[in-house]
Amino acid sequence: MATDWLGSIVSINCGESLGVYQGRVSAVDQVSQTISLTRPFHNGVKCLVPEVTFRAGDITELKILEIPGPGDSRQCGDSQQMETGIPGVGCQVGPSQNGTGKVLKKPLSSSAPQNIPRRTDMKNQDIIISPQQQCSKSYMDRHMETLTQSKGFRRRHNSWSSSSRHPNQVTPKKSGLKNGQMKSKDDECFGDDIDEIPDTDFDFEGNLALFDKAAVFEEIETYERRSGTRSRGTPNEKPARYRHDENILESEPIVYRRIVVPQNPNKEFCTDSGLVVPSVSYELHKKLLSVAEKHGLTLERRLEMTGVCASQMALSLLGGPNRLNPKNVHQRPTVALLCGPHVKGAQGISCGRHLSNHDVHVILFLPNFVKMLESITNELNLFSKTQGQQVSSVKDLPDTPVDLVINCLDCHENAFLRDQPWYKAVVDWANQNRAPVLSIDPPISEMELGIDAKWSLALGLPLPLGERAGRVYLCDIGIPQKVFQEVGINYHSPFGCKFVIPLHST
Repeated sequence: MATDWLGSIVSINCGESLGVYQGRVSAVDQVSQTISLTRPFHNGVKCLVPEVTFRAGDITELKILEIPGPGDSRQCGDSQQMETGIPGVGCQVGPSQNGTGKVLKKPLSSSAPQNIPRRTDMKNQDIIISPQQQCSKSYMDRHMETLTQSKGFRRRHNSWSSSSRHPNQVTPKKSGLKNGQMKSKDDECFGDDIDEIPDTDFDFEGNLALFDKAAVFEEIETYERRSGTRSRGTPNEKPARYRHDENILESEPIVYRRIVVPQNPNKEFCTDSGLVVPSVSYELHKKLLSVAEKHGLTLERRLEMTGVCASQMALSLLGGPNRLNPKNVHQRPTVALLCGPHVKGAQGISCGRHLSNHDVHVILFLPNFVKMLESITNELNLFSKTQGQQVSSVKDLPDTPVDLVINCLDCHENAFLRDQPWYKAVVDWANQNRAPVLSIDPPISEMELGIDAKWSLALGLPLPLGERAGRVYLCDIGIPQKVFQEVGINYHSPFGCKFVIPLHST
């Protein structure tokens, strides 16, 4: 008779030393008093072996969680039900203290996983088991026979079978009858007797204690080591983090010295990105401009490019978009532009024209000469079409401090201009005005600088400027790369996406 219960799902408690096992009964040996479970679970974790066998002396408690009905073809059990560990309400066997039979009206709380049974599950029945029958040969048969005679088992068996509906119940056809479908759902949800509602609480603490976290993680790590995959990072391994301006792809190493001059530079500068920019002598710089002019980079083009770059730098020094916008018309900046009668002065006049076009109040100082250079005459003609103001006397310069002074008085060749009275007067005015000074293409010798500059703008390649030149900036005036190669300079542009970049002393 014990063979009739093959395929039942049971829960076996073997005490604290062995723990709780769950599985489907695969064999019952009445001679050796053993029972075998297939696809076993040990303390809620699936066992690595396909089958385990228990002796009757090792069993402390046995619960029947599921009994297959007659004609059920699932002999190996529902794998999904086993893996999820959904137990039902079973019976519990245990000896009483006085040696007599004990009536168990509901299962005792244990560490075995439980769940709240459905309303169609069996109701707890009174079962009387004597302690002398626990290890007897017919213990399993008598226990199963008692369950068979219970009315709750019949109800549970009927709920599992395919003909679980009442004989008089008419199954609504799937013909779109909404009322029949709703009535079927109502009967399924509210049709059971209220007495069949279980009065047992789900043992959350007991089920949580069955989860062996360390064993599960060890199994996952073992699988990852065997398969070579890694699903989560270890605390010791920190992923590399990149800034928004860093390249995450591997590239060739950066060469920071990409400009090589034929002569040993007296001074070297570097950009914000670390590129080395060597200085050149005035003779080499003059030769570079001459070769560029021979190839089509005329003086007019160079003046225009210098004026644009210098005006962009000056607009940034004046406040940029924070000050130069239509809402700040009352804060119109004032710039004093000091120019001499030479090419450097023509560069300053070009810068003043662009500043005036950007709504900057420009006051241009240029001394009166009988004969002017053609480049200065052309630039003055264009400047006169703007709203800028031109003065030739120091007395006409403002007495109050201006926002910026642009110095274009000094020249590389004409040193005699520093002895002129107008030059000395303008230098004194600039030193007393207390405004910051921007020098465009200043000369090399510090003795020739009558005005201390806060910023200096070099053209193409920097000259070895001294400390009185202030912070050095470099602007791109459009000299092609092959022109640099023709004068013996191995050149690679350090400007990147800008036309004016700051230089730092190395």
